[in-house]
Amino acid sequence: MLSRRTFLSTLAAAPLLRAQKPAPLNFVFILIDDMGWRDVGYNGSELFETPNIDKLASQGMRFTNAYAACPVCSPTRASIMTGKYPARLGLTNFLPGLHHLPYSKLLPPVSRQQLPLEEVTIAEALKPAGYRSAAIGKWHLGGPDYYPEKQGFDVNVAGTQAGSPKSYFFPQWTPNPPITAQPGAYLPDRLTDSAIEFIKSNRTKPFLLYLAHYSVHIPLEAKEEMIERYSKRIKPGALQNNATYAAMVASVDESVARIVQSLDDMKLADRTAIIFMSDNGGLASAEYKGQTPTSNKPLKAGKGFLYEGGIREPMIVKWPGVTKAGSQCDVPVISTDFYPTMLDMAGIKTDPGNPADGVSLVPLLKQTGMPARDALFWHYPHYSNQGGRPGAAMRQADFKIVEWYEDGSVELYNLRDDIGESRNLAVQMPEKARDMKARLVAWLKEMNPEMPKPNPDYDKTKETQGLGPAIREQLRTGVLP
Repeated sequence: MLSRRTFLSTLAAAPLLRAQKPAPLNFVFILIDDMGWRDVGYNGSELFETPNIDKLASQGMRFTNAYAACPVCSPTRASIMTGKYPARLGLTNFLPGLHHLPYSKLLPPVSRQQLPLEEVTIAEALKPAGYRSAAIGKWHLGGPDYYPEKQGFDVNVAGTQAGSPKSYFFPQWTPNPPITAQPGAYLPDRLTDSAIEFIKSNRTKPFLLYLAHYSVHIPLEAKEEMIERYSKRIKPGALQNNATYAAMVASVDESVARIVQSLDDMKLADRTAIIFMSDNGGLASAEYKGQTPTSNKPLKAGKGFLYEGGIREPMIVKWPGVTKAGSQCDVPVISTDFYPTMLDMAGIKTDPGNPADGVSLVPLLKQTGMPARDALFWHYPHYSNQGGRPGAAMRQADFKIVEWYEDGSVELYNLRDDIGESRNLAVQMPEKARDMKARLVAWLKEMNPEMPKPNPDYDKTKETQGLGPAIREQLRTGVLP
């Protein structure tokens, strides 16, 4: 029988035992818009300076083969929110999307215009565990009835259906985003202010902060003193040579520093995981006033293309006490993986009735095992503003296959030996190409996505009409950025 003394001793010890229980893990997810794989210092940029992003990489695990689920923004954002492939969601293009070119060979399907409310977002999945959540910055997943506050987020700052701000300076950015600031304020700074305020207001409870910068998406606008600084650094013949874009990159790097410092100041760093990612490849086409913001070389092409420059991203995960400082993971991962990974990190079981296409990366973060899959997939049935064509792709180990929907042709690359996708091995390795295409077709059959159809008005001499003149000239010369 339990004595009164023992009983009282147990009661006295109970608060101590509760105090020793690990506090729930907080999440800060920093998503940069249009930042290319080569746009960070640690991946070899000779112009862009990202000391704070580089420092974060040195403190956590950086992924060298990290991919966005789509070469344009909205589908990748939907994949982060739900853990599902854009093909499964039916949200396969940026919103509202370039639905088709009038004389193109194919008529692409109309992408779903919002993230459906019946999908369970990461904010909704974390909420039963007591998490407060904020979406700060770009949303681009539907109109007012589908804004973050309708999708499980407790706070929405500046998130609308728009894909880019009217300007990066206040009050010129009015009406999008619909927030105010001091005259002359720069949008990344304003969003960071709101992010820090959210952290401060929720430091005593578990939280998810989704800080989705509009930067470094066009319009190309930055602080004058930074533009001047980078103008002096550009070397003749340099591939990355846009000083305004470099200044925009520097400002989001400063944002990362401020977020990290706020976690340190509030003594939250030891129980806050930081995830850093981009939504698609860097804009390497002359889409904005004839200017080319960046180069992704040695990767091929950029935003809007299924080549590596359009989908491979800089990605970092810092999980205090778990990820080894300065560690590197070369295993291919994709944006659908964030959803199951974050739930696993939080100790929350995924709903078997709502399975994700992604897999938990916790074994990789802990360096204890490999994810339970052997291939990554893409379905992009659209023509992009940047000149990309409709197609599908799959990466399996070192090999990647791209199938073009216009004619059914395929390209096969060994990314280990040819990161720039310069040598098509489809003819040299016909059996490999056939096997991989069959696997890709089987995946498409499982997803059952909307597919493009023949265009009765197709005219080869006019097929690029509807694209900007600079893009049409790039396509005419056949030289990809």
